[in-house]
Amino acid sequence: MTSTLGRYFGLRFLTTLVAVLAGVFGLIVLIDYVEMMRRHADVPNVSALLVAKTSLFRVPQIAERILPFCVLIGAMSCYLGLSRRLELVVSRAAGISAWQFIAPALIVALVIGGLATALYNPVAAVLHERSKRLEAEMSGNARNAGLQATANGFWVRQRSVDGYSIVNASTSREQGVILGSVSAFVFDRGGNFRERIEAKSAALKAGHWELNDAVIYRPGTPPSEHARYDLPTNLTPEQVRETLSTPETVPFWQLPHFIEMADRAGLTATGYRLQYHKLIARPFMLAAMVLLAAAFSLRFFRFGGVQKMVLAGIGSGFLLYVLSKVIDDVSTAEMLNPVVAAWLPVLIGGMTGFVVLLYQEDG
Repeated sequence: MTSTLGRYFGLRFLTTLVAVLAGVFGLIVLIDYVEMMRRHADVPNVSALLVAKTSLFRVPQIAERILPFCVLIGAMSCYLGLSRRLELVVSRAAGISAWQFIAPALIVALVIGGLATALYNPVAAVLHERSKRLEAEMSGNARNAGLQATANGFWVRQRSVDGYSIVNASTSREQGVILGSVSAFVFDRGGNFRERIEAKSAALKAGHWELNDAVIYRPGTPPSEHARYDLPTNLTPEQVRETLSTPETVPFWQLPHFIEMADRAGLTATGYRLQYHKLIARPFMLAAMVLLAAAFSLRFFRFGGVQKMVLAGIGSGFLLYVLSKVIDDVSTAEMLNPVVAAWLPVLIGGMTGFVVLLYQEDG
């Protein structure tokens, strides 16, 4: 009887969670599609199907970031629905404690978190890279249709045997090895300005950047166009990846390799280590969200005050999200160990839900 009831509660939670994820995913797709259409409205020969495909490839990684919040909303919706239909009242009358009908949801959350780390994350990272390629193809239809990744793009300062140069790019793909909408300011050994280079794209090769469709501007001479132009550099792929790539774009199974490469190159791998341990901790983070949701949604409807409990639960989840972001920034600044930074929000969320539930159940 208990196992049957446990399977029922677990299935109800899974069904509610899938519905929440589907709704959030569809909403993100719609918003991102509208934004992509707005950004590419002035680019000729861009079909709505291509924009939709690009948006669809971008959304999985966006949805991955809000997965814990979706679990929180799904768990609260599940338990509020059970309480409204008095199923929790019947379960308690049959001698089932809150811990027993929370346990199936915890197991489901752990399984979903493991699958999200081992399977969903690599797929989302690959699709995100494909979306960058599609964006590059769309922007390639017009010379000045660069996609601004940030307000000022990506900046890299590099040296060569002839001097040094400062490279700016609007987009970055394949962890920084391929750049789009590139501007390079080249100086000689004495620090005197020598030339400015504008290129459609750049690919890092051994000892140089290979610039495509480059236009070179030198003082006192007319601009010259080159289908291909090599810009010397002392940068290695490992250094570029550390500078331009974001750990979120690296699949889970490749993170140990990136950490090892950064260590061999003498670079800091804090961002990669933090992302790696956050993904390992993800199943337990989702379980902590279930505990937090249960602590604020097991109140019976006849007792009243349900709306306040729901708002308190959502507010607690939001505060935990903000706290995790602050801890991530502190760890990225190398002021906190990445392992501690990855597991601290899990412990705070889990202990908060556990203590509140313990107080409610056992006084």
